Amino acid sequence: MAKKKQQQQQRRQPERSEQSGNTLADQLQGDVLEKLKSAKKQLQDTERQLEEERLAQAEFDRKQKEKNKSFAELLDEYGMKGNKF
Repeated sequence: MAKKKQQQQQRRQPERSEQSGNTLADQLQGDVLEKLKSAKKQLQDTERQLEEERLAQAEFDRKQKEKNKSFAELLDEYGMKGNKF
């Protein structure tokens, strides 16, 4: 058993040393890397814009719901606070 574990560890070690010197950015050409970076930035901008639109729509829906409440819903929410009027 101990021999098998040692052999497996020895097999794994060369794989790590071969890959440690080169990263994906090192292997890619400069123009390809720039295209990937610009695509990533564009995707992040699109996601940010969609999130802002979603939040704006949620705020609009909340205001419309508040605006269109029935008298019973308003009475349930605020109760009998007649001293304000």
